[in-house]
Amino acid sequence: MGDMQGTTYPCGECQAGVLSLRYVTYVTWLGGEMITVPNFPAWVCDMCGRREYDTRAISWLDTLLSPHAGRSTQPRRGRSRPHDGSAPSSRPSTTE
Repeated sequence: MGDMQGTTYPCGECQAGVLSLRYVTYVTWLGGEMITVPNFPAWVCDMCGRREYDTRAISWLDTLLSPHAGRSTQPRRGRSRPHDGSAPSSRPSTTE
């Protein structure tokens, strides 16, 4: 994102200011908890303060905050936990 330093765009909100790349604290809610991300890239208007967040950074953050982040997409081979000697359940699993 360093190649965007110095680039500006007209503000679509106030029509008077310009949006330039700044690094701000991004705040969002996840499962009832407030999450803050410091030094997050955003386009900020110098007149009205409107913020437009960098789409690549939002996509990256969504992936990072996903409940599946860090989990392999490949099925595991073998057992997921050591066998404890008990017999496997004969009840069918239900999914709704």
